[in-house]
Parts: sequence; structure tokens; C-alpha cells
Amino acid sequence: MTLLLIGHDANRAGAQLVLLQLMQLLKARGLTLHLLLGAGGPLLDEYRQTADSVTLWPDADNGVLGPLGDKVLGKLGLYASLAKKTEDQRRADLSQQLKVDTIDLVLVNTVSGSHWFGLLDLPPSVPVITFVHEQAIAVAMYAQPDELAHLLQRSQHVLAVSEATASYYREQHSVDPAKLSIFTLIDLPAVRNRMEQARLLANPMPDLGLPAGAVIVGGCGNAEWRKGPDLFVALARLVKSQLPNEVIYFVWVGMPAGSLQADLQLDITKAGLADRVRLVAPTPDVLRYVSRFSIFVLCSREDPYPLVVIEAGLAGVPVVCFDQAGGAGELVETDGGFVVPYLDLGAMSDRISQLATDSALCRLLGQRLTEKINERHDPTQSLSLFLNLIAHLTHA
Repeated sequence: MTLLLIGHDANRAGAQLVLLQLMQLLKARGLTLHLLLGAGGPLLDEYRQTADSVTLWPDADNGVLGPLGDKVLGKLGLYASLAKKTEDQRRADLSQQLKVDTIDLVLVNTVSGSHWFGLLDLPPSVPVITFVHEQAIAVAMYAQPDELAHLLQRSQHVLAVSEATASYYREQHSVDPAKLSIFTLIDLPAVRNRMEQARLLANPMPDLGLPAGAVIVGGCGNAEWRKGPDLFVALARLVKSQLPNEVIYFVWVGMPAGSLQADLQLDITKAGLADRVRLVAPTPDVLRYVSRFSIFVLCSREDPYPLVVIEAGLAGVPVVCFDQAGGAGELVETDGGFVVPYLDLGAMSDRISQLATDSALCRLLGQRLTEKINERHDPTQSLSLFLNLIAHLTHA
């Protein structure tokens, strides 16, 4: 069985990590895997160690003859036709390189993959599975409407990471419920192993100026509006006001230097939070921080089913998140932390303050979240479901 997998890049983020885990499990079952990526990234070497081949989509920025030559072609009125011929040749070469005629099934990971899928000369008989990790905000950011519509129409099956995500595609993209199912693949043994290794590493909190035994409210995510780092800072201000005699620290992991970091740092300073809030740059050692959090707060305005919630839960850390912001609440419920009304920072502050001052409740909810993750995310069962789907679609 030969699969072509399409990913948008090799950055170290949730959807890309899930794809890597799936590839590792499929490879262990003897499947042949070819991976097409729109761009590279830090996970590229790990992808290459797993897949039988990894192909990066050729960079079209070089044009036809280079900047000077293309300028001459433009003046002669020849650039458009030659550019199309060049792009068509690139696509043909890529299809030959990927041996699309030998592919038994295609898996498109994330809506961003709809762009590269649409450029492939794929035989119409090849079944397609699309694995969606995004809802409205991310879809608007990372997919073109016509490309996504083509992909969803061409897909024999659509996998969604949560019920909230599945509902979005049923209601907003008219995906037939009969070809839509919920699929969450979490390689729990691998995450547990990484968590154990992270705990053996030096505690990073002293380097941030945090004392031993401090209550640490953690946040994590790419530096973008959707993830709510601005809400994280506002939340720190509310908690400080609510518990003026308690020293509680807020640590966000995943904030690179740049305009957003500078803007947030200005807010932190003006709000008198410089002693309470830390912004940590992106790091492959995220679990060094997560494993030391006391409470994890998911400030995302939209996050279909974030891997970091699973990681926090496996560390025994309770989670506080928003309702109507994705699938995290489906796991947290009422016994793994708290789900508060969307953007209700007052309610979120209340719950964080409650956990920060009740260590027994904090431990109880964190332990229950760990139990639920272990109960609901058996990777062997998830892999069996995926293999059965492949067998059904390919009549294997």
C-alpha cells in the first residue's frame, strides 16, 4: 500500500506533529509513504527519517529566466505564456517524481494542503482523505475558498479533530455527514516519554526569575491573534487584582521577538505586570515548561483540538479554556478543569484564582484530566480506525 501525504510545511506545531506521529505508526505497519510539503521547517529531518521520500514543492519565485530575463520577456509580451509553460512543466515533473500513478490513496493534512492538492495531476480514481484541523478563523487565513471547496468535494472522507470542528464543516462547507468523522490521533506513549525526558531536564523557571514552589499559569502557542496572547496578558492583570496578596506568575511559551512581542511587552510594563508575566521564545523544549505549570490556560479564540492541552493533561495540569473556541472543552468538561463563556475573562480569572488557592482541587482536576486522556485516546484504536478507513476506500 502506497500513500501520498500532503502537508503545508514542517514547522513544529500541532497539525504537523500529528502528521509525523501518524506517519511513524503507518511506517511501522509496512506502508510506503511519500510526503509532499509546501515548505520546509524544523521537522523536516524527522519527516525524512520516517517517509520513503519527502518532496518540497518547487519554488516558483525564480520565475522563468530570473528577474532581468523576466523583465525582458515582459516587455516582449512573452512572459505570461512562458511562465505558464514553465509552471506546467514543473507540475508534470513533480507528478512524475511523486509517481502519482502508483499512489493508492492521498491524505491531505490541513486545509492549507488544498493549494498543493489542486496543482497535482492526480488520477480521478485515487481516493482522497482530508484531515481538517482548522475552523473559521484559520480557514480564512490559510485556504482559498475555491481550492478548499475543490478538495472537500474531491475527498471521499473528511476527518475532523473534534465535534466542534466537524460541526463547522457540516454547517459552513456542506460536507456530507456520511463522509465526515471525528479522528484524534495522539501517540500517548511518545508524549509520555517526551514528558518524562522533559522532567529530567533542568527546570527552566529559575532562569525566568521564578522562585521554587511558585504558582505558574502557563500559556502556549504561535504568536498570532487567534491564540489570544493579548488575552493572556489581560488575564494576568485581572488575577493580580483579584489576588493582590498572592504571587502568581504567567508564562507564555512561543513568543518570538517582533512587533507583537514588543506590543505585549509594552502592555505588560504599563499594567505593572513586569514582575508577573514572562514571554518565552519558541522552543523545541516546550514540555520543559508545560511539565512545570500549575495551571494551563487556553486563551485561544479558536483552536480545534490543541495538542498542548493533551500534553498539559498528561502532566497532571488542569486546563481552563473558553466555550465555543474549539474542541478543548469537549475533553476538559467539568472534571478536568473549567470551561468558561467565550471571552469572559472575568470568569476565567475567577477559575484561575480558585485553582491557584486550592492545591487539592488543582491536583484532583489534573489527575482526572490525565485519566480521561488515557481513556479516550488509545493510539492503537485510532490507528485501527484509520487503517480500516483506508481498506474500505481502496477495497484492500
